[in-house]
Amino acid sequence: MTRIEGSVALVTGGRRGLGRAFVDELLRRGATKVYATARRPEPTADDRIDTIPLDVTDPGSVAAAAARAPDVDIVVNNAGTLHPAPLLKAEMNDVITTFDTNVFGPLRVAQAFAPVLAANGGGALVDIHSVLSWGAGAAAYGASKAAFWSLTNSLRLELTAQHTQVVGVHLGFADTDMVAGLAVDKIDPKLVALAVFDGVERGEHEVLVDEVTRQVKAALSGPVEGLALPIG
Repeated sequence: MTRIEGSVALVTGGRRGLGRAFVDELLRRGATKVYATARRPEPTADDRIDTIPLDVTDPGSVAAAAARAPDVDIVVNNAGTLHPAPLLKAEMNDVITTFDTNVFGPLRVAQAFAPVLAANGGGALVDIHSVLSWGAGAAAYGASKAAFWSLTNSLRLELTAQHTQVVGVHLGFADTDMVAGLAVDKIDPKLVALAVFDGVERGEHEVLVDEVTRQVKAALSGPVEGLALPIG
């Protein structure tokens, strides 16, 4: 269980979409400071928000962010990218970029910030996955989220000794610019943030945000044909 009131947090991709909702909810719950990262951050009038540059695909940028934020208790691995082309038609460079951003990027962040979290008592690492971690039909994005889920489960074991709570978050489609072109039901990012940080404060290791996610996870015990998701 990680207490948010009085904490210091860092949210990757924290200036738009889900990331912005996470920053707002952390502050609403009493975080004293939130580092909100972006590749090209812009200043904010809220002195509780420290906007810092971070490109999760650049090891030097990740190291610089960790050096700038030595007081962090909570890290939210939220930054991601989506290239929706089917696997057999996808540009290989797009597939590589997807994995570099969605898998290797959060691992770089975890490696850089694990010593920071340990020095500050353990804290929490929150990894934002997707229902597409388990469902078929989302091409490179879904494959990257599946790999990220596996990575999170291993990190949970490795970080146990330093008392870091590792939380894997799965959800359907949040109403953000990234999925604006998809004709699917979408959830308000504010509701996602509520569910995530309720789970963090309850000491949970996995948060299933919505009903579609709970249904798909339950289907993992059935035939693989049941994992195909309608994505329009």
